[in-house]
Amino acid sequence: MAGKAPRKAAVPDAIIDAALDLAAVQGWHQTTLTDIAEHAKVSLADLYSHYSSKTAILAGFSRRVDLQTLSGMDPEDREQSARERLFDVIMRRFDALGPHREAVRSILRDAGREPASMFCMAAGPFARSLRWMLEAAEIRTDGLLGPLRIKGLGLIYLSVMRIWLDDESEDMAKTMAALDKRLKRAESMMSMAPGRRRRGDVGGDAAEAAV
Repeated sequence: MAGKAPRKAAVPDAIIDAALDLAAVQGWHQTTLTDIAEHAKVSLADLYSHYSSKTAILAGFSRRVDLQTLSGMDPEDREQSARERLFDVIMRRFDALGPHREAVRSILRDAGREPASMFCMAAGPFARSLRWMLEAAEIRTDGLLGPLRIKGLGLIYLSVMRIWLDDESEDMAKTMAALDKRLKRAESMMSMAPGRRRRGDVGGDAAEAAV
Protein backbone atom coordinates (compact mmCIF):
# COMPACT_ATOMS: atom_id res chain seq x y z
CA MET A 1 0.00 0.00 0.00
CA ALA A 2 1.88 3.08 -1.27
CA GLY A 3 2.07 6.35 0.55
CA LYS A 4 1.76 7.31 4.16
CA ALA A 5 -1.16 5.90 6.12
CA PRO A 6 -3.27 8.38 8.11
CA ARG A 7 -2.95 8.64 11.88
CA LYS A 8 -5.37 6.36 13.72
CA ALA A 9 -7.56 9.22 14.88
CA ALA A 10 -7.75 10.56 11.33
CA VAL A 11 -8.77 7.27 9.68
CA PRO A 12 -12.56 7.86 9.69
CA ASP A 13 -12.21 11.24 7.97
CA ALA A 14 -9.57 9.87 5.59
CA ILE A 15 -11.99 7.16 4.49
CA ILE A 16 -14.79 9.67 3.92
CA ASP A 17 -12.47 11.98 1.98
CA ALA A 18 -11.22 9.10 -0.16
CA ALA A 19 -14.76 8.02 -0.97
CA LEU A 20 -15.72 11.56 -1.96
CA ASP A 21 -12.58 12.03 -4.06
CA LEU A 22 -13.28 8.84 -6.00
CA ALA A 23 -16.98 9.60 -6.40
CA ALA A 24 -16.11 12.95 -7.97
CA VAL A 25 -13.68 11.37 -10.43
CA GLN A 26 -15.06 7.96 -11.36
CA GLY A 27 -18.63 8.01 -10.06
CA TRP A 28 -20.15 6.72 -6.86
CA HIS A 29 -21.58 3.52 -8.34
CA GLN A 30 -18.21 2.56 -9.85
CA THR A 31 -16.36 3.14 -6.59
CA THR A 32 -15.77 0.00 -4.53
CA LEU A 33 -14.80 -0.42 -0.90
CA THR A 34 -11.43 -1.73 -2.05
CA ASP A 35 -10.93 1.43 -4.11
CA ILE A 36 -11.74 3.55 -1.07
CA ALA A 37 -9.39 1.64 1.21
CA GLU A 38 -6.52 1.93 -1.27
CA HIS A 39 -7.11 5.65 -1.82
CA ALA A 40 -7.32 6.29 1.93
CA LYS A 41 -4.15 4.22 2.44
CA VAL A 42 -5.80 1.93 4.97
CA SER A 43 -6.47 -1.79 4.99
CA LEU A 44 -9.90 -3.26 4.32
CA ALA A 45 -9.95 -4.39 7.93
CA ASP A 46 -9.39 -0.81 9.10
CA LEU A 47 -12.13 0.43 6.76
CA TYR A 48 -14.52 -2.23 8.01
CA SER A 49 -13.81 -1.37 11.64
CA HIS A 50 -15.19 2.12 10.98
CA TYR A 51 -17.67 1.69 8.12
CA SER A 52 -19.28 -1.59 7.12
CA SER A 53 -20.58 -0.35 3.75
CA LYS A 54 -20.61 2.56 1.32
CA THR A 55 -23.93 3.58 2.85
CA ALA A 56 -22.24 3.77 6.25
CA ILE A 57 -19.56 6.02 4.75
CA LEU A 58 -22.28 8.32 3.41
CA ALA A 59 -23.87 8.36 6.85
CA GLY A 60 -20.50 9.36 8.31
CA PHE A 61 -20.18 12.14 5.75
CA SER A 62 -23.70 13.34 6.56
CA ARG A 63 -22.87 13.44 10.26
CA ARG A 64 -19.69 15.39 9.58
CA VAL A 65 -21.66 17.96 7.59
CA ASP A 66 -24.24 18.11 10.41
CA LEU A 67 -21.48 18.95 12.89
CA GLN A 68 -20.01 21.61 10.61
CA THR A 69 -23.45 23.14 10.15
CA LEU A 70 -24.25 23.20 13.86
CA SER A 71 -20.79 24.50 14.77
CA GLY A 72 -21.45 27.59 12.67
CA MET A 73 -24.36 28.75 14.81
CA ASP A 74 -24.28 32.43 15.79
CA PRO A 75 -26.05 33.40 19.05
CA GLU A 76 -27.25 36.59 17.36
CA ASP A 77 -29.28 34.47 14.93
CA ARG A 78 -31.81 33.90 17.70
CA GLU A 79 -33.05 37.46 17.18
CA GLN A 80 -34.13 36.64 13.64
CA SER A 81 -37.47 35.22 12.53
CA ALA A 82 -37.81 31.45 12.22
CA ARG A 83 -37.70 31.73 8.43
CA GLU A 84 -34.47 33.72 8.55
CA ARG A 85 -32.92 31.32 11.02
CA LEU A 86 -33.78 28.33 8.87
CA PHE A 87 -32.45 30.11 5.79
CA ASP A 88 -29.10 30.65 7.52
CA VAL A 89 -28.92 27.03 8.72
CA ILE A 90 -29.57 25.61 5.27
CA MET A 91 -27.04 27.94 3.63
CA ARG A 92 -24.43 26.89 6.21
CA ARG A 93 -25.08 23.32 5.19
CA PHE A 94 -24.56 24.14 1.53
CA ASP A 95 -21.33 25.92 2.46
CA ALA A 96 -20.15 22.76 4.24
CA LEU A 97 -21.03 20.68 1.18
CA GLY A 98 -19.36 23.12 -1.22
CA PRO A 99 -15.90 21.48 -1.41
CA HIS A 100 -17.56 18.17 -2.31
CA ARG A 101 -20.08 19.38 -4.89
CA GLU A 102 -18.92 17.00 -7.63
CA ALA A 103 -19.05 14.04 -5.28
CA VAL A 104 -22.56 14.99 -4.16
CA ARG A 105 -23.59 15.31 -7.80
CA SER A 106 -22.25 11.84 -8.53
CA ILE A 107 -23.93 10.30 -5.49
CA LEU A 108 -27.31 11.79 -6.39
CA ARG A 109 -26.91 10.82 -10.05
CA ASP A 110 -26.22 7.21 -9.12
CA ALA A 111 -28.95 7.05 -6.48
CA GLY A 112 -31.28 5.17 -8.80
CA ARG A 113 -28.66 2.45 -9.30
CA GLU A 114 -28.41 1.81 -5.56
CA PRO A 115 -32.00 2.24 -4.31
CA ALA A 116 -31.53 0.18 -1.17
CA SER A 117 -28.64 2.34 -0.03
CA MET A 118 -30.48 5.54 -0.78
CA PHE A 119 -33.55 4.30 1.07
CA CYS A 120 -31.42 3.65 4.14
CA MET A 121 -29.96 7.14 3.89
CA ALA A 122 -33.38 8.76 3.52
CA ALA A 123 -34.82 6.83 6.43
CA GLY A 124 -31.87 7.49 8.74
CA PRO A 125 -29.07 10.06 8.29
CA PHE A 126 -31.01 12.39 5.98
CA ALA A 127 -34.01 12.50 8.29
CA ARG A 128 -31.65 13.10 11.21
CA SER A 129 -30.01 16.00 9.37
CA LEU A 130 -33.39 17.56 8.64
CA ARG A 131 -34.40 17.26 12.28
CA TRP A 132 -31.22 18.93 13.48
CA MET A 133 -31.55 21.74 10.94
CA LEU A 134 -35.00 22.49 12.32
CA GLU A 135 -33.72 22.27 15.88
CA ALA A 136 -30.88 24.67 15.02
CA ALA A 137 -33.50 27.11 13.74
CA GLU A 138 -35.44 26.64 17.01
CA ILE A 139 -38.37 24.97 15.28
CA ARG A 140 -39.97 22.10 17.13
CA THR A 141 -39.73 18.60 15.69
CA ASP A 142 -41.84 16.82 18.28
CA GLY A 143 -45.61 16.40 18.52
CA LEU A 144 -48.05 15.77 15.72
CA LEU A 145 -46.57 18.43 13.45
CA GLY A 146 -42.97 17.29 13.86
CA PRO A 147 -42.94 14.65 11.09
CA LEU A 148 -44.74 17.04 8.72
CA ARG A 149 -42.15 19.74 9.35
CA ILE A 150 -39.31 17.31 8.70
CA LYS A 151 -40.91 16.07 5.49
CA GLY A 152 -41.65 19.60 4.30
CA LEU A 153 -38.09 20.72 4.94
CA GLY A 154 -36.83 17.70 3.03
CA LEU A 155 -38.84 18.71 -0.02
CA ILE A 156 -37.57 22.27 0.17
CA TYR A 157 -33.97 21.22 0.73
CA LEU A 158 -33.85 18.73 -2.15
CA SER A 159 -35.55 21.19 -4.48
CA VAL A 160 -32.98 23.89 -3.71
CA MET A 161 -30.09 21.41 -3.85
CA ARG A 162 -30.78 20.83 -7.55
CA ILE A 163 -30.20 24.54 -8.09
CA TRP A 164 -27.16 24.62 -5.79
CA LEU A 165 -25.49 21.84 -7.79
CA ASP A 166 -25.37 24.12 -10.86
CA ASP A 167 -24.81 27.43 -9.05
CA GLU A 168 -21.21 28.39 -9.82
CA SER A 169 -21.50 31.98 -8.57
CA GLU A 170 -19.26 33.04 -5.68
CA ASP A 171 -22.14 34.56 -3.72
CA MET A 172 -24.52 31.63 -4.34
CA ALA A 173 -27.12 34.14 -5.52
CA LYS A 174 -29.28 31.64 -7.40
CA THR A 175 -29.30 29.22 -4.50
CA MET A 176 -30.18 31.90 -1.97
CA ALA A 177 -32.94 33.31 -4.17
CA ALA A 178 -34.48 29.87 -4.68
CA LEU A 179 -34.28 29.03 -0.99
CA ASP A 180 -35.77 32.36 0.06
CA LYS A 181 -38.64 31.94 -2.39
CA ARG A 182 -39.49 28.44 -1.18
CA LEU A 183 -39.29 29.34 2.50
CA LYS A 184 -41.52 32.37 1.98
CA ARG A 185 -44.02 30.19 0.14
CA ALA A 186 -43.95 27.68 2.98
CA GLU A 187 -44.38 30.46 5.52
CA SER A 188 -47.32 31.85 3.57
CA MET A 189 -48.99 28.43 3.36
CA MET A 190 -48.63 27.69 7.03
CA SER A 191 -48.92 31.23 8.37
CA MET A 192 -49.30 31.05 12.13
CA ALA A 193 -49.01 27.28 12.56
CA PRO A 194 -49.06 25.98 16.16
CA GLY A 195 -45.94 24.88 17.98
CA ARG A 196 -43.77 27.98 17.77
CA ARG A 197 -41.03 28.10 20.35
CA ARG A 198 -40.69 31.80 20.90
CA ARG A 199 -42.96 34.80 20.80
CA GLY A 200 -42.24 37.43 18.23
CA ASP A 201 -41.45 35.15 15.30
CA VAL A 202 -43.07 37.08 12.50
CA GLY A 203 -44.96 34.79 10.16
CA GLY A 204 -44.51 31.74 12.33
CA ASP A 205 -42.05 29.02 11.42
CA ALA A 206 -41.28 28.72 7.78
CA ALA A 207 -40.34 25.34 8.63
CA GLU A 208 -43.59 24.70 10.07
CA ALA A 209 -44.13 24.11 6.50
CA ALA A 210 -41.19 22.68 5.95
CA VAL A 211 -42.94 22.95 8.28
